[in-house]
Amino acid sequence: MSNNQADARPSVVSVQTPSLSYNVHVGHGLLDRAGELVRESAGGQMAAVIADSNVGPLYARRVLASLERAGYRTAYLEFSAGERNKRFSTLVPLLERLAAAGLSRNDVVVALGGGVTGDMAGLAAALYLRGIQVAQIPTSLLAMVDSSVGGKTAVDLKTGKNLAGAFLQPSVVIADVCCLNTLSPDLLADSCGEIIKHGVLADEELFDALAARPVTSMRPDSDELARIVARNVAIKRDVVNADEREQGLRQTLNLGHTLGHAIEAGSDYALGHGSSVAAGLCCVSRATERMGWTEAGTTGRIERVCEAHGLPTDTDLAHDTIVSFATHDKKRRGQTVNLVVPQRIGKVALRRIGMDELETIVRLGCGTR
Repeated sequence: MSNNQADARPSVVSVQTPSLSYNVHVGHGLLDRAGELVRESAGGQMAAVIADSNVGPLYARRVLASLERAGYRTAYLEFSAGERNKRFSTLVPLLERLAAAGLSRNDVVVALGGGVTGDMAGLAAALYLRGIQVAQIPTSLLAMVDSSVGGKTAVDLKTGKNLAGAFLQPSVVIADVCCLNTLSPDLLADSCGEIIKHGVLADEELFDALAARPVTSMRPDSDELARIVARNVAIKRDVVNADEREQGLRQTLNLGHTLGHAIEAGSDYALGHGSSVAAGLCCVSRATERMGWTEAGTTGRIERVCEAHGLPTDTDLAHDTIVSFATHDKKRRGQTVNLVVPQRIGKVALRRIGMDELETIVRLGCGTR
């Protein structure tokens, strides 16, 4: 870490929801301040760090040491990495280990890792003793800009992604962009799907900046990337503040996800979440532009930005497979599904469509390139 990075002041994005207000810290070298940041936001006497088998060996020792310097007694829980393990069969042993460690209602779970870990540790905290505090320390770009903020926690079921879960806002989010130095190029690129989505959703200036210079060309520990992360957090913050429980506006954050989750599940999770969102975003834009719901030329702009980041813009999955998974999506309401439609870059609309319209969108948007 350079001296400039060490001295740079982190960005602090304040999230204020009806259930809890908290800060998201974005900067360099924050892992070594995790203890003090968790202490000032969550309190308690004991902290249980949950990480997966990829991230734990990289960062758990530093975080545990920081927590101990801040006066916490600590426990460390590790599970096997991968979306395939985001299941109740992994969650229940974590709950048993929290109980064996003796955590009380005043204590805190610390989620250290990517989106899978954030979901697993967050849901464990939501269920244990009917709910204790959780601190999120995202180590992937995808988790920093999306899943660590907003309080969604879940596990997957056989029929689809994130179908069993709970809302639990974190007490604090600590995003140390230096962690991105250990991401593989493929994982860094995959993370950019949600960043592009945020630009299409609410910020044409951000979208144009991504078009001019892809995130994948930035140094992972750069101030430029830290600013991109903080801007994405602020976009999500604005939506979550207005609609914590996803009753209306927050559903717009699902842009690209109706088809994206179906593509991800249809690949048996071989395709990453961000890549699946990118493909889903392009597919829905392609279809709705052909239907006249999306401004002409929008799809081409989205496809070019996705391609510049090394992300897919389509899928070769069978249409029936996509429709089957999409109809089991948690956004379904009876015989309709709420679909987020990009009207143009920076503006979206929420449309309730029937199953026949969903099939039409899949036919018009998927497997056409």
